[in-house]
Amino acid sequence: MVHEYEYGRIRSLDAQLRAAGVPEAFRLEIMAGGEAVRKASSQTVKADWLRGAMERMDRLLDHKTRIAVREGCACCLGGKRAEMAKEIGKLPTIEERIAAANETHYVFGHSVTLEPDGRILVLFAPEGQPLYRCVCLGGEVKEPISLTYCQCCGGHIKHHLQRALGRKLACEPRVTALSSGQQQPCSFLFTILE
Repeated sequence: MVHEYEYGRIRSLDAQLRAAGVPEAFRLEIMAGGEAVRKASSQTVKADWLRGAMERMDRLLDHKTRIAVREGCACCLGGKRAEMAKEIGKLPTIEERIAAANETHYVFGHSVTLEPDGRILVLFAPEGQPLYRCVCLGGEVKEPISLTYCQCCGGHIKHHLQRALGRKLACEPRVTALSSGQQQPCSFLFTILE
């Protein structure tokens, strides 16, 4: 049976599950009901389906596969963001590159900082606001969604930050607007691998 997924985020998830070689039975279970979600569906319907899909992924797939699938769903990898990251990569030191990335809010969100332990923290918004929203799902998504979903945004940042820093990175979502029920800003920690 061939399933058609009209909503792009669901179509992308299906493509990345296939690319990762997820067994067909698991893929079909994760994607169950996705064909009913339309582009015109409400943000609540989209978020509810994605919440369920992430719960199924968390149950059925190992951590490494979940990361690969969701990072593979990252969007906005080219264009002006890629050019800005490339320009940052021309700076001579990693400290200068991180400082420049911190000034490039269009690419990396609110802030990019080098932590005392050598990891890099990226925040999408300042801390201390009354509510936060997901830039991808928008709306009033109040029921928490697994951090697995947010590996997609982590993949977006990772793609550009790797280019800017000239280093391979591993991404760990710390907390996000979706995982916290809109109570905390999206924040990601990156470990330099090489």
